[in-house]
Amino acid sequence: MIKKAILPVAGLGTRFLPASKSIPKEMVTVVDRPAIEYVVKEAVAAGIEQIILVTHSSKASIENYFDRNFELETTLANKKKDDLLKEITEILPPHVSVVSVRQPQPLGLGHAVLCAKAIVGDDDFAVLLPDVLVQSNDVENDLALMIGRFNVSQASQIMVEAVPDDLVDQYGIVDVSVVPEEGKSIVMQGIVEKPPVGTAPSNLSVVGRYVLPAKIMQLLEQTPKGAGNEIQLTDAIAMLQQTDQVEAYRMKGQTFDCGSKIGYLKAVLHYGVAHPKLGNEFKALIQELKL
Repeated sequence: MIKKAILPVAGLGTRFLPASKSIPKEMVTVVDRPAIEYVVKEAVAAGIEQIILVTHSSKASIENYFDRNFELETTLANKKKDDLLKEITEILPPHVSVVSVRQPQPLGLGHAVLCAKAIVGDDDFAVLLPDVLVQSNDVENDLALMIGRFNVSQASQIMVEAVPDDLVDQYGIVDVSVVPEEGKSIVMQGIVEKPPVGTAPSNLSVVGRYVLPAKIMQLLEQTPKGAGNEIQLTDAIAMLQQTDQVEAYRMKGQTFDCGSKIGYLKAVLHYGVAHPKLGNEFKALIQELKL
């Protein structure tokens, strides 16, 4: 069973400057909580019990957010602010732990994953990129379905979503023989980075969610620096495909790229109208602004 998830959070967030100059981009709030909380809760909902943050010295606020704050909890308790106290003490369920490891150099996603090798050990694991929020209305979210498929097939899973044909040159596109239905997986031949329009093998772009076997760590150790002079996770996956099947899982939910400013604003709108307490007022505000 997949119980560990790696979240690479060491990046400097240059797409989100100037805000990310002093605040980790993962801590920028979407409605009333930091973006990374949505990603962590997505993992927990899929059965993950250990969150591994691959972090940087400037990102201590992320670790602090998932830790207990005795002074704040005591103040809220003394003031009888029980609702707020409940919210901050139930960010994570008690059976879920958060640990962190430093990425000493910005050497790419593959290197960030490799930094967690000692914690992962011999366990299979998931990787969630915290820039991407995945909103799902199903009882089982997409990550849970990916993990379920991995448990059955033992094939690595890469989450993908369909994008317009005229935008394929902006994404990593998977090479598959047939486009699967939403919620289904299919064996993939490889990933083509930003293919020119009209040459893409499909319209399925890589989202930023992976379910991988423990053996990928050994492959990452053998992976030479690739694009951007970085160790690329996709290069290690290509090596894995020489001996093992890798499948593309077509997601059912909706994604928001919170690494970009417009993607972040889209996330605020969608999560705002769905908020259990603020949703109705927020919808009214949107209608007011339309006038």
